[in-house]
Amino acid sequence: MRVSGFALLLLAFGCAPRDPPAWPRGGAPLVLPAARWTRGEDDDPVEIMANGQVLEGGKLVFVIDRVGRVADAEYDPFAILLPDGRLVGTDDQYLGQLGVTNAAPPWSEQAWLSVLPDGKTIGFSPDGERATLGVWQGCSGPALRSCTLVTHLLTLRHHGGGPSSPVRFGVGVGVWL
Repeated sequence: MRVSGFALLLLAFGCAPRDPPAWPRGGAPLVLPAARWTRGEDDDPVEIMANGQVLEGGKLVFVIDRVGRVADAEYDPFAILLPDGRLVGTDDQYLGQLGVTNAAPPWSEQAWLSVLPDGKTIGFSPDGERATLGVWQGCSGPALRSCTLVTHLLTLRHHGGGPSSPVRFGVGVGVWL
């Protein structure tokens, strides 16, 4: 079993992070598609499996379920998407706001990404610039919210705060693509 430095630190002080709020009953309903996100040449593809496993380059990154819960690669609670669109992590840490096709990071009320109905994924910089972040296949209709959640979480991880990241918020927050 792999234990992160953060987890070791918590164990040393005798406390563990509290599960996200509403973890036992779940949060927002999600449809789990079999979908694939093709990104740039230098980025591995991302797949959502019908069982909720999210793979990047064939490796398990995290797991989502049909009631908005997100567990890390070790299946430990990481976050929950609440019915009002808030994404909340362990210890009630705010991780952003999600709609069906867009998401805002925790440090801004403005969307930083959108997954369009055709699967095209767009990133928005604070100054309004747009960048293509790839294309989702298999994300249409109600499955769009699941793809938006996965896109948001992987973008957060890139900035040092998502599942499978050794660093949680506090480092890299506010850095943009």
